[in-house]
Amino acid sequence: MRKLTCLCGLALSLTVTCAFAQSNSMTSGRPSAVLTPDQCAQVWAKAVPSGDFLTEANAAPYIVNFKQADGPDQYGKISKSEFEAACAKGLVKFTDR
Repeated sequence: MRKLTCLCGLALSLTVTCAFAQSNSMTSGRPSAVLTPDQCAQVWAKAVPSGDFLTEANAAPYIVNFKQADGPDQYGKISKSEFEAACAKGLVKFTDR
């Protein structure tokens, strides 16, 4: 009985660990690496030279998931503050292009 208890405990901890690891995976449409403020500023400057808003039509090279990055207003445009929040959540891809 003691062996069974130990085995069940081990199986449970492995299951929880695997589930947690899968929830943090870096796949398309899901969060990736969090950018530093400097990296975020570099990407914003490339993505939005005018400094106004990033539209969904221009976001593909930079944003992992536009709807998540658009923020609670879902206005269809990403402001600089929404962009910075998206950087902190891992929703912006760093590109040197």
